[in-house]
Amino acid sequence: MEWGLLEGGYLDLLNSSIDPWQLYHRCDQRDLAADETDLCSEPDTDTINCDQFSKLLREMEGDEETRETYANIADLDHYVFQDSQLESPSKDIFIEHMGSEDVVGESVEAPTEAEQKSQKRSFPEDLPVDVKHRKLDEPPAGPNMTPALPCPRLPVLLNQEPAPSLTQLGEMVMMPVPPPRPLLSCLRLPDGSIQVIPTLPALSQGLCHISEAGPGVPSVLVYHGAIHQASPVPPSSSVTVHSLPKSPERPGSTSPFAPSATDLPSMPEPALTSRTNRPEDVLSPNQSPADLKVSSKIPKWPEAVERFYHSLRERYLAQPTGPDDELVEVELVWTRLERSSSKGQERELATQNWAARRLTQGGLAEVLLAAGEPRRRRETQVIAVLGKAGQGKSCWAQAVSRAWARGQLPQYDFVFYVPCYCLDRPGDTYRLQDLLFAPGPPPSPPGDDEVFRHILRQPNRLLIILDAFEELEAQDGPPPMEPCSLRGLLAGLCQRRLLQGCTLLLTARPRGRLAQSLAKADRLLEMTGFSAEQAEACVTRFFEPSTEHQESALKLLRNQPFLLSHSYSPALCRAVCQLCQTLVGLDDRTQLPSTLTGLFVGLLGPAACDSPPGALVGLAKLAWELGRRHRNTLGEAQLPSAEAKAWALARGLLQACPGLPEAELAFSSFLVQCFLGAVWLALSSDIKDKELLQYLALTPRKKRPYDNWLEGVPCFLTGLLFQPPSLGLGALVGSAVGPQVDRKRQVLTRYLRRLQTGTLRARPLLELLHCLHEAGDQELWQHVVEGLPAHLSFLGTRLTPPDAHVLGGALETSGQAFSLDLRNTGIDPTGLGSLVALDCVSCFRAALSDMVGLWESVQQQGETRLLRAVEDKFTIEPFKAESPKDVEELANLVRIQSTRSPSEDAADQLPAVRNLKKLEFALGPVSGPQAFPKLVTILMAFTSLQHLDLDSLSDNKIGDKGVAQLSATFPQLKSLETLNLSQNNITDVGACTLAEALPSLAASLLRLSLYNNSINDAGAESLAHVLPDMVCLRVLDVQYNKFTAAGAQQLTASLKKCPHVEKLAMWTPTIPFGVQEHLQQLDSRISLR
Repeated sequence: MEWGLLEGGYLDLLNSSIDPWQLYHRCDQRDLAADETDLCSEPDTDTINCDQFSKLLREMEGDEETRETYANIADLDHYVFQDSQLESPSKDIFIEHMGSEDVVGESVEAPTEAEQKSQKRSFPEDLPVDVKHRKLDEPPAGPNMTPALPCPRLPVLLNQEPAPSLTQLGEMVMMPVPPPRPLLSCLRLPDGSIQVIPTLPALSQGLCHISEAGPGVPSVLVYHGAIHQASPVPPSSSVTVHSLPKSPERPGSTSPFAPSATDLPSMPEPALTSRTNRPEDVLSPNQSPADLKVSSKIPKWPEAVERFYHSLRERYLAQPTGPDDELVEVELVWTRLERSSSKGQERELATQNWAARRLTQGGLAEVLLAAGEPRRRRETQVIAVLGKAGQGKSCWAQAVSRAWARGQLPQYDFVFYVPCYCLDRPGDTYRLQDLLFAPGPPPSPPGDDEVFRHILRQPNRLLIILDAFEELEAQDGPPPMEPCSLRGLLAGLCQRRLLQGCTLLLTARPRGRLAQSLAKADRLLEMTGFSAEQAEACVTRFFEPSTEHQESALKLLRNQPFLLSHSYSPALCRAVCQLCQTLVGLDDRTQLPSTLTGLFVGLLGPAACDSPPGALVGLAKLAWELGRRHRNTLGEAQLPSAEAKAWALARGLLQACPGLPEAELAFSSFLVQCFLGAVWLALSSDIKDKELLQYLALTPRKKRPYDNWLEGVPCFLTGLLFQPPSLGLGALVGSAVGPQVDRKRQVLTRYLRRLQTGTLRARPLLELLHCLHEAGDQELWQHVVEGLPAHLSFLGTRLTPPDAHVLGGALETSGQAFSLDLRNTGIDPTGLGSLVALDCVSCFRAALSDMVGLWESVQQQGETRLLRAVEDKFTIEPFKAESPKDVEELANLVRIQSTRSPSEDAADQLPAVRNLKKLEFALGPVSGPQAFPKLVTILMAFTSLQHLDLDSLSDNKIGDKGVAQLSATFPQLKSLETLNLSQNNITDVGACTLAEALPSLAASLLRLSLYNNSINDAGAESLAHVLPDMVCLRVLDVQYNKFTAAGAQQLTASLKKCPHVEKLAMWTPTIPFGVQEHLQQLDSRISLR
């Protein structure tokens, strides 16, 4: 259509048949197609990026003709929307639809009350120029306001179904409109009806021009695109507003400014990476719960999806169950990963004190319900369950899948349990379907694509379980990072770029390269193992329903405390039960072995008797070679023969791995693989003597340290080499034991004798004690324990029940007195009590919370001797409070003293309270002022306190109020020699209060520090007055305060009356340096450093 410039007023422009889209194109005379900014292409295939759009705006802004045309459009907009018939006036609006739920509006302020009363329409010439030519990319100057659209009152049809695609613009669907009500916080509709056109012919970017819509129809709301429904019956109370058509180049985002998926690194399957910032199931300020309920209704699943859902449930319910079911009852503890050293980057599980552990009281339910807490939509939750091998992680993960199959996890539509050994295929290309459908048969075609698309629609209702995450370390060579690789898929999941909104549950060992990447997981949990009571309960359930066998097995276990302590590991507890099963009913004098080596010799000895020739040795070699590569699975072709395979499967040494395309086997447990690997090291003549020593991993190596993945090998190797052949290797291989075994035993003996136990760190020392216990050589044992230092610190080293047992045996054998530091070891109350009860332990330190818990438990049980040992041996010297919890625990200790002895006699006080001489308070500026009043209330109980340090690197800021509270306790602190009040925000008020109370400490105080406070001349003067009375004071530090030369002169004059003072540190930036030098010349005791 040919057209020129319009002439006339605004009504001529409004009633004309000019297409607004053509008017917009007239603004730019350039060929937009040449610049790749053609906005008239199909909406489904075209986008415009931010740079192109900004460039277009700048070119139009610089064109005078374009500015004039836009001014006419702005005037027309003002003319139409300022009609007096509207209930509330509105202004110019530019709306950019960024998504289905985010609409940003821009407006100017509403007219004043006087303007509303006059109802006078402003002329376009009176409008500010900035309103006409405001750029789209500038933020609004005021709050966003949404206008109301005028709609006529027309007859409507109730509950009209959406019409099919219309070819004539005059064909319309009439829908009722209720009274005014907010809709998605972006549109307000007045009373009346509105005409909605659900579909239109393809128009450029959804813009169209409707001329001569009909008499009585002044405005029509046109929406380009089909109106979808959340349920079969469309709700009559709301109108759904959908997002703009999506571009294939920008999946999941309707904004032309959103980065494409190809711009993000390591992005497998970019079409699955949509993101929005709106929380799930969160109502907007103007949205009612009814709207949310309707929009969240799930339609009926397709037949293929239903079929796959039921097959998945049946597969989980068909998983074999047996004695491992009790392993699910292992306690879960919230934990975190921390660096093992200040220099290294390797992380390990944080060691928590026993009483400070935070258990998951609800077990599995609490873990997964925590993952479903209100979160942002499309926000992936990563939960990691860590624990040592044999703690029951895999059994727990399988229990999660069975719980979902039984309907106990209704928040998830699908749960995929994926053992990571199923994914360990280096070089293969992976798709997301391969990852999800790896452990079982995928959906049968042609419904597999339909099932997969259905899963992707609601990733927030998806739970993916990756069991044994450390198995992926076994891939040979550097792992590829391409999106088609397994590592690329896992990177997309763990980095929350793939399947955004799902819940990812990982189980892994705390050591290893892949486990280090779990430090940023949303939730970290640890499997700590059985307590002594849980271990006995496990034995009882194993021998149900025979009561006689239960009592016999428990008697065997209790008579062997070393194996009882090892039963905290569920895998070892089951191994003990299996051996007890063979011993129950025999002679009453039958006992369980006293070592782990004897335990596994007793389990594998009968199996070795009927093994094919060379089967055990060949399997032991495979166990060692696979362990060196961090693997526990092997192919059938790797076994020596078919007879060896049948024997290993029948005897429980190997088990089948379901879910793999090729037939593969795995060792029945990690400990079985470790034991077989130790058998190969002991028998092989290929292992050199020097190479054998590195496998003990007792002394650190500076270059290429040994990767002790098979962490049970050192103890098993020592036990096999030192125990008599009839109880060790001879019971497994018979006469195959050659002279190489004797030679290796001699090498280890020389190595262990040369070790200096006093130089070993805590963890290698415990490993050495375990190896010596397995060896059973009393001469070596005595030689090592005699070299133990008198003070043993295990600070920050985890002490398991077996560690506490072997440590107690070593201390008791040595015959000398020891002091133990057991803080931050996670030692359980049973192990702590056993160590404290030893006569050779003279004193010990432990977490205050652990000690208080032990004291209360022992008192309730009435164990007088142990209670006396706990009270007499416990010490907290020196004590440093670094958190409010430390102050609270210190207060509990004082409470125990008052409960034990209400009298104030020092002889009746707890030694830990009576002997405390140094107390540090370092809580920082936030917690310091809050916790300091609590500390002041218990300070008077520490009558022997000599050093009170209230200085912190981050400032405690107790202030003048804290100084006043502290000064009230000075009469009771008669032994205080050092008082450090540096960096505590003390002013003249606090300094004067302190000076008034200092004479109470005149007989004991030697050092007083007020470094880096806010003391002015008045405070300095008060300190100068009291200085001669402090007859014992030797050092006074008032550096970096705010007093001037006048205050300094007063201190100098008072110093002449104090011959006992040795040093006065007085440098401060508020005093000229020349004055300070002059004062120093007057008295050399003044220090300016």
